[in-house]
Amino acid sequence: MREHLFRLPEHAQGGLQAQIRELLVSAILDGHIPAGSALPSCRKLARQLGVARNTVVIAYQHLVDEGYLEAWERSGYYVNGGVLEGHAKAPHRNPEAPSGAEPDWNSRLQVTPSVWPSPARPKDWQHYRYPFVYGQIDPALFPISDWRECSKQALSVSSIRNWANDRIDHDDPDLVEQLQTRVLPRRGVWAQPEEILVTLGAQQALYLLAALLIGAGDRTGIEEPGYADARNILRMHAGMLEPIPVDGDGLVIDERIKRCDYLYVTPSHQCPTTVTMPLERRMELLKRAGEDDFIIIEDDYESETNYLGAPTPALKSLDTQGRVIYVGSLSKTLAPGLRLGFMVAPPTVIEQARALRRFMLRYPPSNNAKAAALFLSLGHHDSLVRRLSLTYRRRWEVMSAALNEHLPGAAISRTFGGSSFWVHGPQTLDVRKLHQAAAARSILIEPGEVHFAANPAPRHCFRLGFSAIATDRIEAGISALAVLAHELL
Repeated sequence: MREHLFRLPEHAQGGLQAQIRELLVSAILDGHIPAGSALPSCRKLARQLGVARNTVVIAYQHLVDEGYLEAWERSGYYVNGGVLEGHAKAPHRNPEAPSGAEPDWNSRLQVTPSVWPSPARPKDWQHYRYPFVYGQIDPALFPISDWRECSKQALSVSSIRNWANDRIDHDDPDLVEQLQTRVLPRRGVWAQPEEILVTLGAQQALYLLAALLIGAGDRTGIEEPGYADARNILRMHAGMLEPIPVDGDGLVIDERIKRCDYLYVTPSHQCPTTVTMPLERRMELLKRAGEDDFIIIEDDYESETNYLGAPTPALKSLDTQGRVIYVGSLSKTLAPGLRLGFMVAPPTVIEQARALRRFMLRYPPSNNAKAAALFLSLGHHDSLVRRLSLTYRRRWEVMSAALNEHLPGAAISRTFGGSSFWVHGPQTLDVRKLHQAAAARSILIEPGEVHFAANPAPRHCFRLGFSAIATDRIEAGISALAVLAHELL
C-alpha cells in the first residue's frame, strides 16, 4: 500500500475522525485501494498520521457501519468489494480527441449576464488589512454559540422528521410565523401567511417578481445610481429601463415616473448613496403611484441600521392602495451566506411566485429555515440587531470623522444609517486607478461606476463599507486611502 495515500491535508476542516473517513472513502471510490485490499492496522495508521489509535479505530468502525470496510476477526480491516458495485470511474478524456465538432456555445446563448457590470470583490478580501467592503459581516460579531444552539435543535430527531420531507412548494410554517410576528411588524408591515414567500435572498425575490410581472412592453423605473444587480435582473425582462436620479432625499419624483409601469426603490437607505427618503416624499410617491397607475417594488434592506432616530416607516406600511410589493432580507443582520429573504405581496402574486419558485428550486433548504425560525423565536435576532446597531453606529461615527478630516466634503453628509459611505471624489479622480493602487496597499474599496446605468458612467465615486472592518482600523485606512487619492489627482 502506498504510504502517500494516507496523509491528512494540512488545512483540512472538520474533526480528525471525519478527515480520516474522507481520506479513505476517496481512496476507495477513486480505485486507489482495490476491493478486498487490507488496510493498515489501527496502530500503524495512527502512527503514520500522528493521531491517537482510538481515533483510527472509531473511523474504521464508522466505515464498517457504512459498508465501505469489512472487519475480519484476528485479521484486520478490508475494503468491501460490494460497495464498488455500480460505481463506475469517470473515463479519462482523450487529449488528442478532435474538438472541431463541438457546438459553438457562444452562438447559442440567448443572454450573456457574465458581461453585465456587477459589484465584485476578491475572494480573499478577509486577508486585506483595510477591507472597506460592503455586504459582508464581521466574524467577531456573529453569534456563533446562539446559531449552533438553534442548529442543534433543528437537527433533533423530531425536527429532522419534520423538515426532511418534501414540502413541494411550501415554506417552513415556523419561519413564516416569525417573519409575520417578529420581523415585519418592526417595519410597520402586517401580513397574513398567504401574503409571505420565503426566498433565497432578496435577489431571488426580485427575479421572481420581474419574471412574473414585467413584460417586454413595460417601462421600469430604477434609481440612478442604483443597485446594480437589481438593474441587471430587471433588464432581462423589462422592455425599457428608466433611470431616475437620486438626490439627498432619495429618488427624485418628477415626470419620469409617470412613464413607468413599475418602479424599483430602496427608500430606507438608498443603494448605494445610503440616503433615506423622508416621510413627505414617501407619501408623495405613494400618491403618484395611485394617480399614474404604477407598482412600487420596495427593497427595504438595512432598515434596522438607523443611528439618529427611529426608522422611517416602510413604504409598505403607508400603502393604502395595495401598490407596494415589499422585499426584505435577513442577510444584512444574520449572515449573507444563509441566503434567506422574503417578499410580501397580494395572495395572487404570492401564489404565482410560489409556483414559479417551485420550477427553479422548489423551496429554500428546510434545515436552514428551521434554524432561522428558532433563532428568531428565541430572541437571538433581536439581540443581534441591537448589538450590530451599537457597533455599526460607533464605526459610522469613526468613519464619518475620518472622512471629514482626510477627505473633507467628499462623503454625502445627510446620511444617518446603513453600513457604508458613498464618496464623491473630484471630477478628475479615476477611481479605477485608485482601486488598484489601494488594493496593492491592502486597502479594498468598491468603485462606484458599476452602480450607474449611464454610459460612460462617472468614475469619481466609490463606496466604503464598514460592516467587516474593525473599528480601530478605520481611521488609519481612510488616512492611507486619502494619501493615494491625492497622489492620483
